[in-house]
Amino acid sequence: MVERPDDQPERDPRSAELADRLAVVRKRIAAAAGEAGRSGNLPSLIVVTKFHPAADIRRLAALGVTDVGENRDQEAAAKALELADLKLGWHFVGQLQTKKARSVARYAAAVHSVDRPQLVDALAKAVRNEMDSSGRAQLECFIQVSLDDDDGGTHRGGAAPADVPLLAERIAGADGLKLAGVMAVAPLGAPPGPAFEKLAAVSALLVAAHPGAGAISAGMSQDLEAAIKFGATHLRIGSDILGSRPAVG
Repeated sequence: MVERPDDQPERDPRSAELADRLAVVRKRIAAAAGEAGRSGNLPSLIVVTKFHPAADIRRLAALGVTDVGENRDQEAAAKALELADLKLGWHFVGQLQTKKARSVARYAAAVHSVDRPQLVDALAKAVRNEMDSSGRAQLECFIQVSLDDDDGGTHRGGAAPADVPLLAERIAGADGLKLAGVMAVAPLGAPPGPAFEKLAAVSALLVAAHPGAGAISAGMSQDLEAAIKFGATHLRIGSDILGSRPAVG
């Protein structure tokens, strides 16, 4: 058999599609970072893989993706177990019930939706137990901040900005938890820029009290440019990389 110098296995169509989509998003991130004067400080990309099969995550890993996000514990736990050989960073990005803390502590490197003291306490207990049994690392915790005005509209979740300092103290004082920073989802039906500017101000106050908690998890497919402009360090991108969610058979 004569080998070709560039002989490599041909990608399946889905892998090729994901590679193209991923390249487009990475170009958008680089362009937005350049516009914001952050060319040497690109935010981390978390690919939100909810509703998509584990096979797609394996394809993404082959394309260099190292961090994935999920928002339902049952789905995330199953995928993390199936893909344990990939050593991915699993980020829980959805609303989390306290009764799910024990399960999330088994696989998640970070939780981006910490919004109340009871959840802090549940996660701390679960992580400490998991540290004792498996030796897992600390769990990174992002405080989810509500950027919605109290006008009766759709609420995207999160703690009020005024509640952030107390939550931060609770996380920082909990064994097994690491205060990473803040997270938010831009309000529906409004320009994202002012909301992310507000989040940046909340982050600055947090960092003044907790210098190591400067992470800002913000920006999705439709608003990543605005998030980068206002300092996002972690982006949560789903549909622009994976496309529409698969039809349920």
